[in-house]
This record gives sequence, C-alpha cells and structure tokens, in this order.
Amino acid sequence: MSLVKTIDPKPSTAPRESKPTQERLISGNPSFRTWAQDASRDETVLTGVWEATPGETHSIKGTTFEFCHILDGVVELTENGEEPVTYRAGDSFVMKPGFVGVWRTIETVRKIYVTVT
Repeated sequence: MSLVKTIDPKPSTAPRESKPTQERLISGNPSFRTWAQDASRDETVLTGVWEATPGETHSIKGTTFEFCHILDGVVELTENGEEPVTYRAGDSFVMKPGFVGVWRTIETVRKIYVTVT
C-alpha cells in the first residue's frame, strides 16, 4: 500500500452536500460540498476538497487544526478580536485549535483541506 495520496482538485465523484446549522449561520444561504479523499490515523487526519457558496458563518475549530489551500474563489476570515484577512486562489493558511471567528465566502470557494483532530 502506497503512503502517497494524490488529492484530486476536481473530483468526478458525487460530493456530500450540506448547509450550515442555524447556530452557525450569520447571513446568506451558503451550501457546502465535500469530497473526502483520505482518512488516516483512525480518521483523526482527514483530507479532501471542500466548496462553499457565498454567505457568512461562525467558524469554531475547537481542538481541530486545519490547513487550507484555496483553489478557486475568495474568502474573508475574521478571528474574534482581529482584523479580517482575505484569501484568494493560490493562497494557503492554517486555522489552529481554538480558532473562533467568521468565515465569509465572497465568491464561491473551493479548497483542499487537511484536518487533524
């Protein structure tokens, strides 16, 4: 079994579709699509592609570490008590455990993610 996994940025499989919970929704009517592509270490490390349509939600990481690489679109992250930061296609960032703030999708965004819990 190979220990190298290629992440397909444009998967042809059907995604898992979802919406934010009422507690997380701030504004708009965003919808999410997730293409899970790998799970390791008893599913504590997850990798795949995620897409969101425009809207604003509360983002609460809890104990989760998340690396994101933006493939398409524009998002603005505002950590509580901090200035907003905008990310576009080609940008990468990390949200560390304990992050609490607002995720605002300005243009439909698609990202590669790696989460560690």
